[in-house]
Amino acid sequence: MLDIERVRADFPALSRTVHGRPLVFLDSAASSQKPLPVLEAMERVYRECYANVHRGIYAFSEEATLAYENARDRVASFINAPVREGIIFTRNTTEAINLVAYAWGRMNIRSGDRILLTEMEHHSNLVPWQLLAQEKGAQLVYLPITDDGLLRMDLLDSLLDERVKLVAVTMMSNVLGTVNPVKEIICRAHAAGAVVLVDAAQSVPHMPVDVQDLDCDFLAFSGHKMCGPTGIGVLYGKEALLEAMPPFLGGGDMIRKVEWESATWNRLPWKFEAGTPAFVEGIGLGAAVDYLTGIGMEAIAAHERELTAYAMERLSALPGLNIIGPPAHQRGGVVAFTFRGIHPHDVAHMLDMEGIAVRAGHHCAQPLHRRLGLTATVRASFYLYNTAEEVDALARALERIGAMMGQ
Repeated sequence: MLDIERVRADFPALSRTVHGRPLVFLDSAASSQKPLPVLEAMERVYRECYANVHRGIYAFSEEATLAYENARDRVASFINAPVREGIIFTRNTTEAINLVAYAWGRMNIRSGDRILLTEMEHHSNLVPWQLLAQEKGAQLVYLPITDDGLLRMDLLDSLLDERVKLVAVTMMSNVLGTVNPVKEIICRAHAAGAVVLVDAAQSVPHMPVDVQDLDCDFLAFSGHKMCGPTGIGVLYGKEALLEAMPPFLGGGDMIRKVEWESATWNRLPWKFEAGTPAFVEGIGLGAAVDYLTGIGMEAIAAHERELTAYAMERLSALPGLNIIGPPAHQRGGVVAFTFRGIHPHDVAHMLDMEGIAVRAGHHCAQPLHRRLGLTATVRASFYLYNTAEEVDALARALERIGAMMGQ
């Protein structure tokens, strides 16, 4: 069980008031708030040992390099990567997926090949594959979803023919909250000869993730969604695949030797980390990993399951409100909904006036919204620092909005 008051005390932003009301922050699926240990770790680098990493033969640089590379080790341990060399620091999940599309995809996808996605993918796990397919003459195919937001697993094997070279799937939908059976998908995809990339942006921050147990080939996630800073993300890749891939970007730090006409590449992981890295942000991500590990990912996941179930119970009782997606036991801490006759943007604005921060729009998943016959939804998302009292505040505010708008 979480000591929720102790957790909340670690997040300075949660003590703010907005429009004269206590802040109720329910948009962690977009980006989470930051705890003091992360803020302090980053400030310490700027104050005490700021210097470019990997390059300086002096104390500041060596201290910063050690802290940065220690963060890589902690990330590797956090997702149970078999070797630290499989942890590539990127700017975010989007860049990590684009790295695979560019470096692995250009080398392995040919005309007539297929890339299998699902109907619930975020644009970041859709548009890079569209660009690759257009360039290579490949085809995108989609595993459908049911009307209540679950994957049609009964159709998977029929889509996994010999033409499918890559399966790219989200572990948890940022709209539906659906937690997908990715381990089963990976097993069946490998049996069909396909490589699998997992978009774990919504799962690594919220539940235990073990890349060796999943046996995924690639896995991508962002620091800013897991109590870390913006500007730092992670691509995990199997070492053999990463070794065979060409660099994504050229420049400093990713080279071993440069001639006038050619260059040879640095070893993993630095082959994919061109230029001065976001090392302060990387150190902040390491501190975030330590923070989450100290609390316990199982405890965080259990807290969010309980909170989500309570939120769905409270909100489903409101007239005119329709929750999108599966039952609580099949989803993570995301509840997206529509309110009859009220545009989601208006709902979000009225909630903001009561100090409640939610997201409204298509959540970078326009095709999914069209599949559901919607243009936009309101999304409340929960994290380790949210409480049942905040769910009650959301429900009361929505009840007032509904009464005001004639629901």
